Order: sequence, then structure tokens, then C-alpha cells
Amino acid sequence: MSNTSRILLPLDTDTADKAVDLAVRLKDDVAGFKVGLELINAAGFDVFERIYDAAGKDAKIFYDCKFHDIPNTVAGASRAAAKRGVWMFNVHASGGSAMMRAAVQGAAEGAEAGGHARKPLVLAVTILTSIAPEVLSGELGVERPLKDHVVSLARLAQDSGCDGIVASPHEIAAIREACGPDFVLVIPGVRPAGADVGDQKRVMTPGEAVALGADYLVVGRPVYGAPDPSAAARAINAEADAARNNG
Repeated sequence: MSNTSRILLPLDTDTADKAVDLAVRLKDDVAGFKVGLELINAAGFDVFERIYDAAGKDAKIFYDCKFHDIPNTVAGASRAAAKRGVWMFNVHASGGSAMMRAAVQGAAEGAEAGGHARKPLVLAVTILTSIAPEVLSGELGVERPLKDHVVSLARLAQDSGCDGIVASPHEIAAIREACGPDFVLVIPGVRPAGADVGDQKRVMTPGEAVALGADYLVVGRPVYGAPDPSAAARAINAEADAARNNG
């Protein structure tokens, strides 16, 4: 794995073989891999071990499970995820403080039970990047502005013991101001200039996101959909490094 890359590559494939192939090809160009619901439901939890075998035991796996349930259920799910040795997993901040505290406690218990030296980082998802302001207000009934709502959820997550959040790049600066420099910001909705935005509604370039304070960038299709995925990842890394050095 690259120690300088900011990229978390989503292994959003429908088979373990495809995911492992991506991991092997790009392990030296990315910071870690995001394993989400499509791959887990298609390939099962054994895919974690296959990724570790392919990319090395020190590979960083972000389990993008987005737990959202009653606290007791989330605590149990978090214990199980932590036992597997994942580097990071997430819950929905909208589940509330009791649920997030249960996730953090479950992560610590699971890591200890699994013999791991550290518990996984627990992140809270604020508002999905596919949610536009008019959907937040018109469909979900949230009256306050989207940015204010995201910052409020980020503060709640921090107060509940979470290590960081997942949020759109357009909320980075506000979250940094509210939660400080040590709160981990994992940012989807990042696209190089000119790339297809897909189903993302609130996007930004890698350099812009890093300059504002992003720690990690979730970038998938612009990398693995490129003619030369490794070269695409290196170009994003270079843009992020330049933004960090100029910051």
C-alpha cells in the first residue's frame, strides 16, 4: 500500500475475483480499499481474507457497511466487524448518539476479542453525496440548510466518540472548523476535472478537496475505468500532493 496516497479505492464489483484483481493491480498506488455492500453480498465475508492475501496483511480495508439500527444491534455488528481486523468501518450519524456510542464500544470489544492491537476507526456518515438539498428538505423533511445539518451531525458524531465522518467535499471546511484538525475526514464525491460525476450530486476535484482539509478521498470509476488505472491513480496522488504542499 502507498503511505502517501489519499485514495481509498472502492472495490464495487460483483465477484471476489474482480475485487482481488483490482487490489493486486492498484495496491501500490492507493492508501486502502473500500469494501461495500455490493461486494460483501456478492462474495461473502471471506473476501476480506482474499484482499489481505492479494494486497498484503498490512492492507487497509475500509468496511463501508453504514450500520443503522438500534444500539444493541449496532454494537453486536461492530464487534463482529472489528474481530475481522478491518482498519475502519462506518455507521449512519442519523442513528443518534446512543447508537454511535454503541458502535465505538463494540469496535473496542471486538478488536480485543480478535486479538488486534487497535480498534478500527469508527466513522459516521453525515448525508449521502447523492442527496441534493431539495431532497433533504422536500423528501426527508429536514428544514435547516444542508451544510448546517451536516456540521451538526459531525459534531454529534465527534461527541459520541467517533473518529471521523464521511461527508461531501462541499462540507469539508465547515466540518474542519467545527471539529478540529484531528477528526478524520473521508470524502466521496471526488472527481478529476472533466470526469463523469455519475450519481454524485456534490462533487469536487482531488486537489480542491485536499486543500480544504480532506484526509482520504474515495475515488473509484475515474481510476478503475481509466485506460491505465495505475497512471490515473498516480495522477490523482500527484494533484493531492501538490495541494497539500501548497496548503
